[in-house]
Amino acid sequence: MMLLEHDAKELLSRLGLPIPRGILVTGAAQALAVPVPCVVKAQVPVGGRGLAGGISIARSAAERDAALHNILGMAIKGHTVNAVRIEQPVEFIAETYISFSVDAGAANIRVLMSAEGGVDIEDEARRAQLFSAAADPDLDSVCATVRDLASRLPAEIRAAVAGAGQALAQAFFHYEAVLLEINPLFICADGNWVVGDAKFVADDNAFERRADVRGQVEARPTLYPQMALKLNQGYDFVRLDPLGDIGLVTTGAGLSMQLVDELVKRGHSPFDFCDIRTGEFRGRPDRLIQVLRWIAEGPRIRAVLVNFFAGLTDLGEIAGLLLQALQAVPEIRVPVTARLIGNNLDEAVRVVGRAGNPIAIETDLERAIDMAIASMAAIAVEPGR
Repeated sequence: MMLLEHDAKELLSRLGLPIPRGILVTGAAQALAVPVPCVVKAQVPVGGRGLAGGISIARSAAERDAALHNILGMAIKGHTVNAVRIEQPVEFIAETYISFSVDAGAANIRVLMSAEGGVDIEDEARRAQLFSAAADPDLDSVCATVRDLASRLPAEIRAAVAGAGQALAQAFFHYEAVLLEINPLFICADGNWVVGDAKFVADDNAFERRADVRGQVEARPTLYPQMALKLNQGYDFVRLDPLGDIGLVTTGAGLSMQLVDELVKRGHSPFDFCDIRTGEFRGRPDRLIQVLRWIAEGPRIRAVLVNFFAGLTDLGEIAGLLLQALQAVPEIRVPVTARLIGNNLDEAVRVVGRAGNPIAIETDLERAIDMAIASMAAIAVEPGR
């Protein structure tokens, strides 16, 4: 479950991490007492807010009020902006980047770091400057990886990024996050650092232990309209783009975020974020049916990409349930590609084969994405849709 930036920063600040002073605002009257200059930032659980016009620097009260008027109510990737975070600007000498994410397939933690951050981090030239390494899933290993990656950065920011990375790694483990991305991480002239922006994907399987994280979401039901907790239903589903061209059915928030990022990088627009927990299927396709029905509502859907990593869950059973769900939702008339990896894969292939191979199965994620994108070429979108 992806948190709003404001809630992510609130959680980080509780651990003593430096964030810009700011407040959450849902109406113009609340902003009157906020001093200028300030930064007005749309609060929606998706990335790309800056490029969508959801972030504005205000140097006067008039600019602040105008930014608030323009941003509140706007739509970003299918999400209506019902709140903004207004915070103090930060004086910095460098904008850097660092992220931590769970790679469930490899059973490790992926650490990314760059001397340059900002809204265009996905730009090909910026991505070429990213340093990446995998670490064992424990704090000491991740901190060692942070120090190693930081040693490759320019000398003037090396110590600050290394210190920030180790503090952020502790927060990542403390909150049992799936993804923690800081972009930008501001480096100040005095060698200190500040969390400029934060993307935080929580693992709702850990909510029973992490009441502080769950509490952030439950305290703002009107601000998480598409991310209401479905703990008893076993999935989280978020419409990212009503006109998205590919639907996602994924187990694990981290895997879903990874797919979203990869597809956007390749020029496609994912319809949804989906985290469906395979361990709670219990032999019934109900959850899969509901998710497929939601995806079928997308007017421009041209493919469905399934990404399931099974630990104890039997992939043969999952394949059978997926076939049942597809049969129950005939509105899905587009190619379905499934990246399956884990327990009893051979049986899953046999189950799909006996059904006439209505699903293309691949174990490698990159090849599965390529296959799903290639399958879209045969699907025409009706004019006006």
